[in-house]
Amino acid sequence: MNTRISKQFLVTFALLLFTIAFLPPAADARQDGHAVDERVAERIRQHIEAAGIPAQMIVRGETILAESSLPDFYLRRLYLPAWSEGGQPTERAWEMSRIIREVSAEGLVPEHYHSRPIEALLTEVEGRGRRRANENALTELDLLLTDAFLVLSSHFLNGRINPVTIDAEWKAKRRDADPVGTLERALAAESLEAELRKLLPYGDEYTGLRKALARYRDFAASGGWPEVPGGPLLRKGDRGERVAILRQRLSRTGDLSEDNGSDRFDETLDEAVRRFQRRNGHTVDGIVGPNTLLSLNVSATERVRQLEVNLERWRWLPRDLGQRYVLVNIADFNLKLVESGETTLEMRVVVGRPYRRTPVFSDRMRYIVLNPSWQVPHSIASRDILPQVQKDPEYLSRQNIRVLQGWGANEREIDPASIEWKRYHAKRFPYRFRQEPGPLNALGQIKFMFPNPYDVYLHDTPARELFDRESRTFSSGCIRLEKPLELAERLLAGSPMGSLEALHRALERGAEQTVRFPAPVPIHLLYWTAWVDDAGILHVRQDIYGRDLLLAQALDTGPPEVPEARLARHEGSDPAL
Repeated sequence: MNTRISKQFLVTFALLLFTIAFLPPAADARQDGHAVDERVAERIRQHIEAAGIPAQMIVRGETILAESSLPDFYLRRLYLPAWSEGGQPTERAWEMSRIIREVSAEGLVPEHYHSRPIEALLTEVEGRGRRRANENALTELDLLLTDAFLVLSSHFLNGRINPVTIDAEWKAKRRDADPVGTLERALAAESLEAELRKLLPYGDEYTGLRKALARYRDFAASGGWPEVPGGPLLRKGDRGERVAILRQRLSRTGDLSEDNGSDRFDETLDEAVRRFQRRNGHTVDGIVGPNTLLSLNVSATERVRQLEVNLERWRWLPRDLGQRYVLVNIADFNLKLVESGETTLEMRVVVGRPYRRTPVFSDRMRYIVLNPSWQVPHSIASRDILPQVQKDPEYLSRQNIRVLQGWGANEREIDPASIEWKRYHAKRFPYRFRQEPGPLNALGQIKFMFPNPYDVYLHDTPARELFDRESRTFSSGCIRLEKPLELAERLLAGSPMGSLEALHRALERGAEQTVRFPAPVPIHLLYWTAWVDDAGILHVRQDIYGRDLLLAQALDTGPPEVPEARLARHEGSDPAL
């Protein structure tokens, strides 16, 4: 018995010695892993130095877009890899790959962030099991993941498209950030995704649009909705196949709770049509006319693109609009005064004609002018008013418009009867027009000033009938207000002029008067054709200026093409890479 135990002990002990002899020490394994990281770092350094700064680099056929921040990032860390350790990708590498796959939820395209080569490289190194991955693959993976993060973080923060590149009338305030610092913090944080998401717009509006995008993508994937055939107006009491199709159409988007298959335009369908009209900015009358029919037949795919475009616009906005601010949605012909997160005043507005579009920008309102005179812009004077005067010499006197030459001390008034108006045209017009205060003044009784390069402001108007129009593009770029005195009262609250009574007394005096706000008020002139309200309901509007189309085309454009010379310089220039 003792002999048998001794033999077993000797066999076990021999096996243990054999195993120990052939296993590399843990310290050696760590040293070998460190050596791999050093070799990958050397390859990264060679790649970047060969590319120059800004880096003109091609990796797996993909352009490195973060031309300055990527070299800076690696220089700070002495070129050590950020996404692998000891010859294997880190958990952060896999997390970043997943984030890239899911950016479509933000209306972005995964392929614009190297999704395909990154996934191919991860598959390649994963297929090696416990063996260390090819150092060339690790180098390429590191560079692509770093570039993807730097570019994506920039797009989350400021949008993928710089709006001024597609629309000179759109000025967005770009948010400053340190992309390299952002990446360093994200790599050290508990969640890479959480750090990235901090860069996105926050609030229910952006989140609501994301949810709407997912929902409408589902609609598009399942075939969308039926098209309502054209024909006579449809209204309550009508019957027929078109009514049955209308019922199917509205039930798809939830405007009608359910489709009972009836071909009768009943009270329930009438309410559904009104609900749809309200969401689409149409006159709410329950009648399916040409405008309502046009909106009904916009496809689910088109709505998806519209939502993607408006998500991009949200990324252009300042993160903080202000504690109290005025927001004008040009496409909705609407103004809101928001105070401490609540809408305290809302009104209809008139905006610029399509050929004199209201620009998009943010500024600060500083004062109002009561009983304003109107210094007619030269373009309006020469192109709009001059032809009227040439047809009717009494036009100026009826409109209480004076003719002037010169400025300041050199200004002098000219007798309109002394001018031979037919000699002049839009390119040759040496005079100025000024409309005096009064009931005919184009600015009404009050204007709200935020001096800007476009000479755009908010103002009253004597043409009150225009606010009842469904589409309100009638101005020369400025914004006409439905309730100007109510807005002035709110913005002047706490000052001697902060009441309707005080404002009316000042207006009755008839003199032009400047009144400053107690503090400047942020104003945002925006252009949203899709948004979600406080109840989570999606609203859409027509693209009155064609800005959706331009932005959609820009978003469809992939990363810049790579000149062949750059490909020849960097791809294959070093066999080791």
